[in-house]
Amino acid sequence: MPPLTKELEEIQTDQSAGPPRQTGPCVMVIFGATGDLTARKLFPALYNLAKSNMLSREFAVVGFAKNEYSTDEFRKLMGQNLDNFATEKVDPDLKEWLLKRLYYVSGSFTDRESYQRLAQTLAEVDKNHNTHGNYFFYLATSPVFFADIVDLLGSTGLAVEKDGQWRRIVFEKPFGNDLESARHLNEQIKKTLSEHQIFRIDHYLGKETVQNILVFRFSNGIFEPIWNHRFIDHVQITVAETVGVEKRGGYFDMAGTLRDMVPNHLFQLLSLTTMEPPISFSSDAVHDEQAKILHAVQPLSAEDVLHCAVRGQYGEGEINGERLPAYRSEPGVPPDSKTETFVAMRLVIDNWRWAGVPFYLRTGKRLARRATEVAIQFKRAPFVLFRDTPVNSLKPNQLVIHIAPDEGISLRFGAKRPGAQVRVGSVEMDFNYSDYFGTTPNTGYEILLYDGITGDQTLFQRADMVEAGWTVVDPILDVWKALPPRIFPNYPAGAWGPKEADDIINRDGNYWRKIQ
Repeated sequence: MPPLTKELEEIQTDQSAGPPRQTGPCVMVIFGATGDLTARKLFPALYNLAKSNMLSREFAVVGFAKNEYSTDEFRKLMGQNLDNFATEKVDPDLKEWLLKRLYYVSGSFTDRESYQRLAQTLAEVDKNHNTHGNYFFYLATSPVFFADIVDLLGSTGLAVEKDGQWRRIVFEKPFGNDLESARHLNEQIKKTLSEHQIFRIDHYLGKETVQNILVFRFSNGIFEPIWNHRFIDHVQITVAETVGVEKRGGYFDMAGTLRDMVPNHLFQLLSLTTMEPPISFSSDAVHDEQAKILHAVQPLSAEDVLHCAVRGQYGEGEINGERLPAYRSEPGVPPDSKTETFVAMRLVIDNWRWAGVPFYLRTGKRLARRATEVAIQFKRAPFVLFRDTPVNSLKPNQLVIHIAPDEGISLRFGAKRPGAQVRVGSVEMDFNYSDYFGTTPNTGYEILLYDGITGDQTLFQRADMVEAGWTVVDPILDVWKALPPRIFPNYPAGAWGPKEADDIINRDGNYWRKIQ
């Protein structure tokens, strides 16, 4: 790596200047504490926050699940999980500090007596760790339990804010399975909770580059003036996974990729990429602009769904030399399943900034590469200047915001090739987060947990945003329910989805970006 320039040294110095602000005192209660999410993501994220000195010393965790564990057994389990899933070598002293703050309550999510035992444990933890009666509930459970958990937290007094004590509740996705169920769930939980207590999580927003979309757009004077329909030809948003359904076959087959990915992950990326400048970075200001965009996305008519939305399901195939089974052969999946594992669609946003600009979205499992990115393709420059030169075409400029697996930004532009004749070559400027700012251990959940504990809702979804997203998705669900897929599986594992996905973008004279 070349030596750091003075400017880069200043950037890195700025990043490390000043100690991080710690969270306030609280107890984090994890419903579903013995599950995979807690083991792989939540507990390692808490460890990383503690190592970064961002957790209050007056902090504790209470696990709640149906397994018959004692607190000591739970501590042993979580210690083993941390060793297995930590993002770096575990510091034994810090691990011991965190494990001493772990407690466990065995019970049912729908049993009132279990919540009374939870309340007793929380009172003891408050006393032992001086957590001031502040509770942060994380629902790492199936969505079918969301309403019951909130109702019982309310009826046992655990969700009540009083005497300066706060209560916040995080809901994992999916939040509803269509517009009607999302509205019903919002109505149910708002009988107990106020909107400021509700944190609808989308773990994609824990990615640094997702947050950087706003900083990139609104802190750079050279990009914001051209971020509109006059200069941008189209936008592609890709969330591609090489993994299959893993151990989630039973859940996934009821949900499918459209429900699982589009109204949350893809629409969050869409809204952050296209929203108007908020008046501040406060959560309400950002959410207001995101909601406007989601309301401006034009829902597809039944006829449009047939031409502008494509579904796919993977069959047998190969990725990186490994032979992989078809979706219908995965554990928990019916052998005649009609559930989609791939979705592509063409959407338009009906407002002044984006009039006439097509947005192409695609997401799927068992695709050729793991990649999450937003690609902005600008309009081609006029060709008239190059008519009497060997140049026969000009490639459009393209700005790509890479979100996973590597986080960064790249810009493609034309430059003259060396030589006597005028010839144009495409070159790319690449910015990689790790090269400039170094790397920090990250599960993708650290900032979301930190913001939840500190009460910052900016990276979480508001009720109207959730419902606006389902408004766009519902017509597609209705058509696909009425017209079962004719041919499934229709793409092999290791491909980029079915041919029909190419047709959606090719009809406009465009092509999906080749992701290497």
